[in-house]
Amino acid sequence: MWTCVSQDWTPQIGDPEATGWLTVAAYLICAVLALAVWRGQPDGRGRGFWALVAAVTLFLAVNKQLDLQTALTATARCLAHAQGWYEQRRIVQLGFIAAFLGLTGAGLWLGGRSLRGNLRESGVALIGLVVLAGFVMVRAIGFHHVDALIGQRQLGVSANFVFENAGLLLIALNAAAILLRRPGRTAELPRRG
Repeated sequence: MWTCVSQDWTPQIGDPEATGWLTVAAYLICAVLALAVWRGQPDGRGRGFWALVAAVTLFLAVNKQLDLQTALTATARCLAHAQGWYEQRRIVQLGFIAAFLGLTGAGLWLGGRSLRGNLRESGVALIGLVVLAGFVMVRAIGFHHVDALIGQRQLGVSANFVFENAGLLLIALNAAAILLRRPGRTAELPRRG
């Protein structure tokens, strides 16, 4: 099996360009910020959401450079050939896409539900997570017309990079704002008098 999989995927850096490493750094920054917000949330307010954000961004940081979805696709293709169902692979692909969309939707729903009463504080991060989930779904499903669109470059930067990092920016800004508003985090201005 490994011989078959290794024809399409090998464990190596998947996006060695500067934009790839910047995106990995953005994912890791979001994960650290989300963990910091999670640690400081009183009475469980939004803790589930920030735990989800931390887990998702940490996984996607690793995936960005290891290209694990390609390994999964190669493994499925090799299994399909070995087990003789390659000609019927479209049914399995549709099932996988439906399961992926369902899992993503359930994760977003649970994350949003954990923000009940706290949406005002963490709503921007929820929007960022939705943007990020949209990006991941477009990449996972692989609509060729959409892939061609987000692969276009302007001023040396791909729309893919902008789309992915827009969600990360929203998450990071929201987390930073929460952390800066926490009691004991702001410096008191000296009183004149």
